Amino acid sequence: VAGMASEPGTQSRVMFQTKVEEPAQRKLGKLTVKYNRKDLQRRLDIEEWIDGQLHLLYDCEEEEVPELEIDIDELLELTDAEQRSRLHELLQECGKPKEDFINGLLYRMKGLRKMSGSLKK
Repeated sequence: VAGMASEPGTQSRVMFQTKVEEPAQRKLGKLTVKYNRKDLQRRLDIEEWIDGQLHLLYDCEEEEVPELEIDIDELLELTDAEQRSRLHELLQECGKPKEDFINGLLYRMKGLRKMSGSLKK
């Protein structure tokens, strides 16, 4: 009788561990389907390009670049004209010509999809 009493306790422990692991696996699966590796890599490449271009525009080291937040998702919600206007607004302190940067960024963003809030910073 004592052996039978310990078995249900062991089974419930195993079931509890299984339940804890399942949501993490399901969540990962949804992420993989929703945001494929190619889209994520493309977005990362654009963000790295932006960083490099800002160094050139402001002609300074990384730690000296003004605190600018160019939100790709925010830009994707705007029309082309609004995107240009927003970028000019963000870069107003920059004394160098900004058109090449703006044109380059808008070109790189073509076809990029907006991400949901869960992956944004």
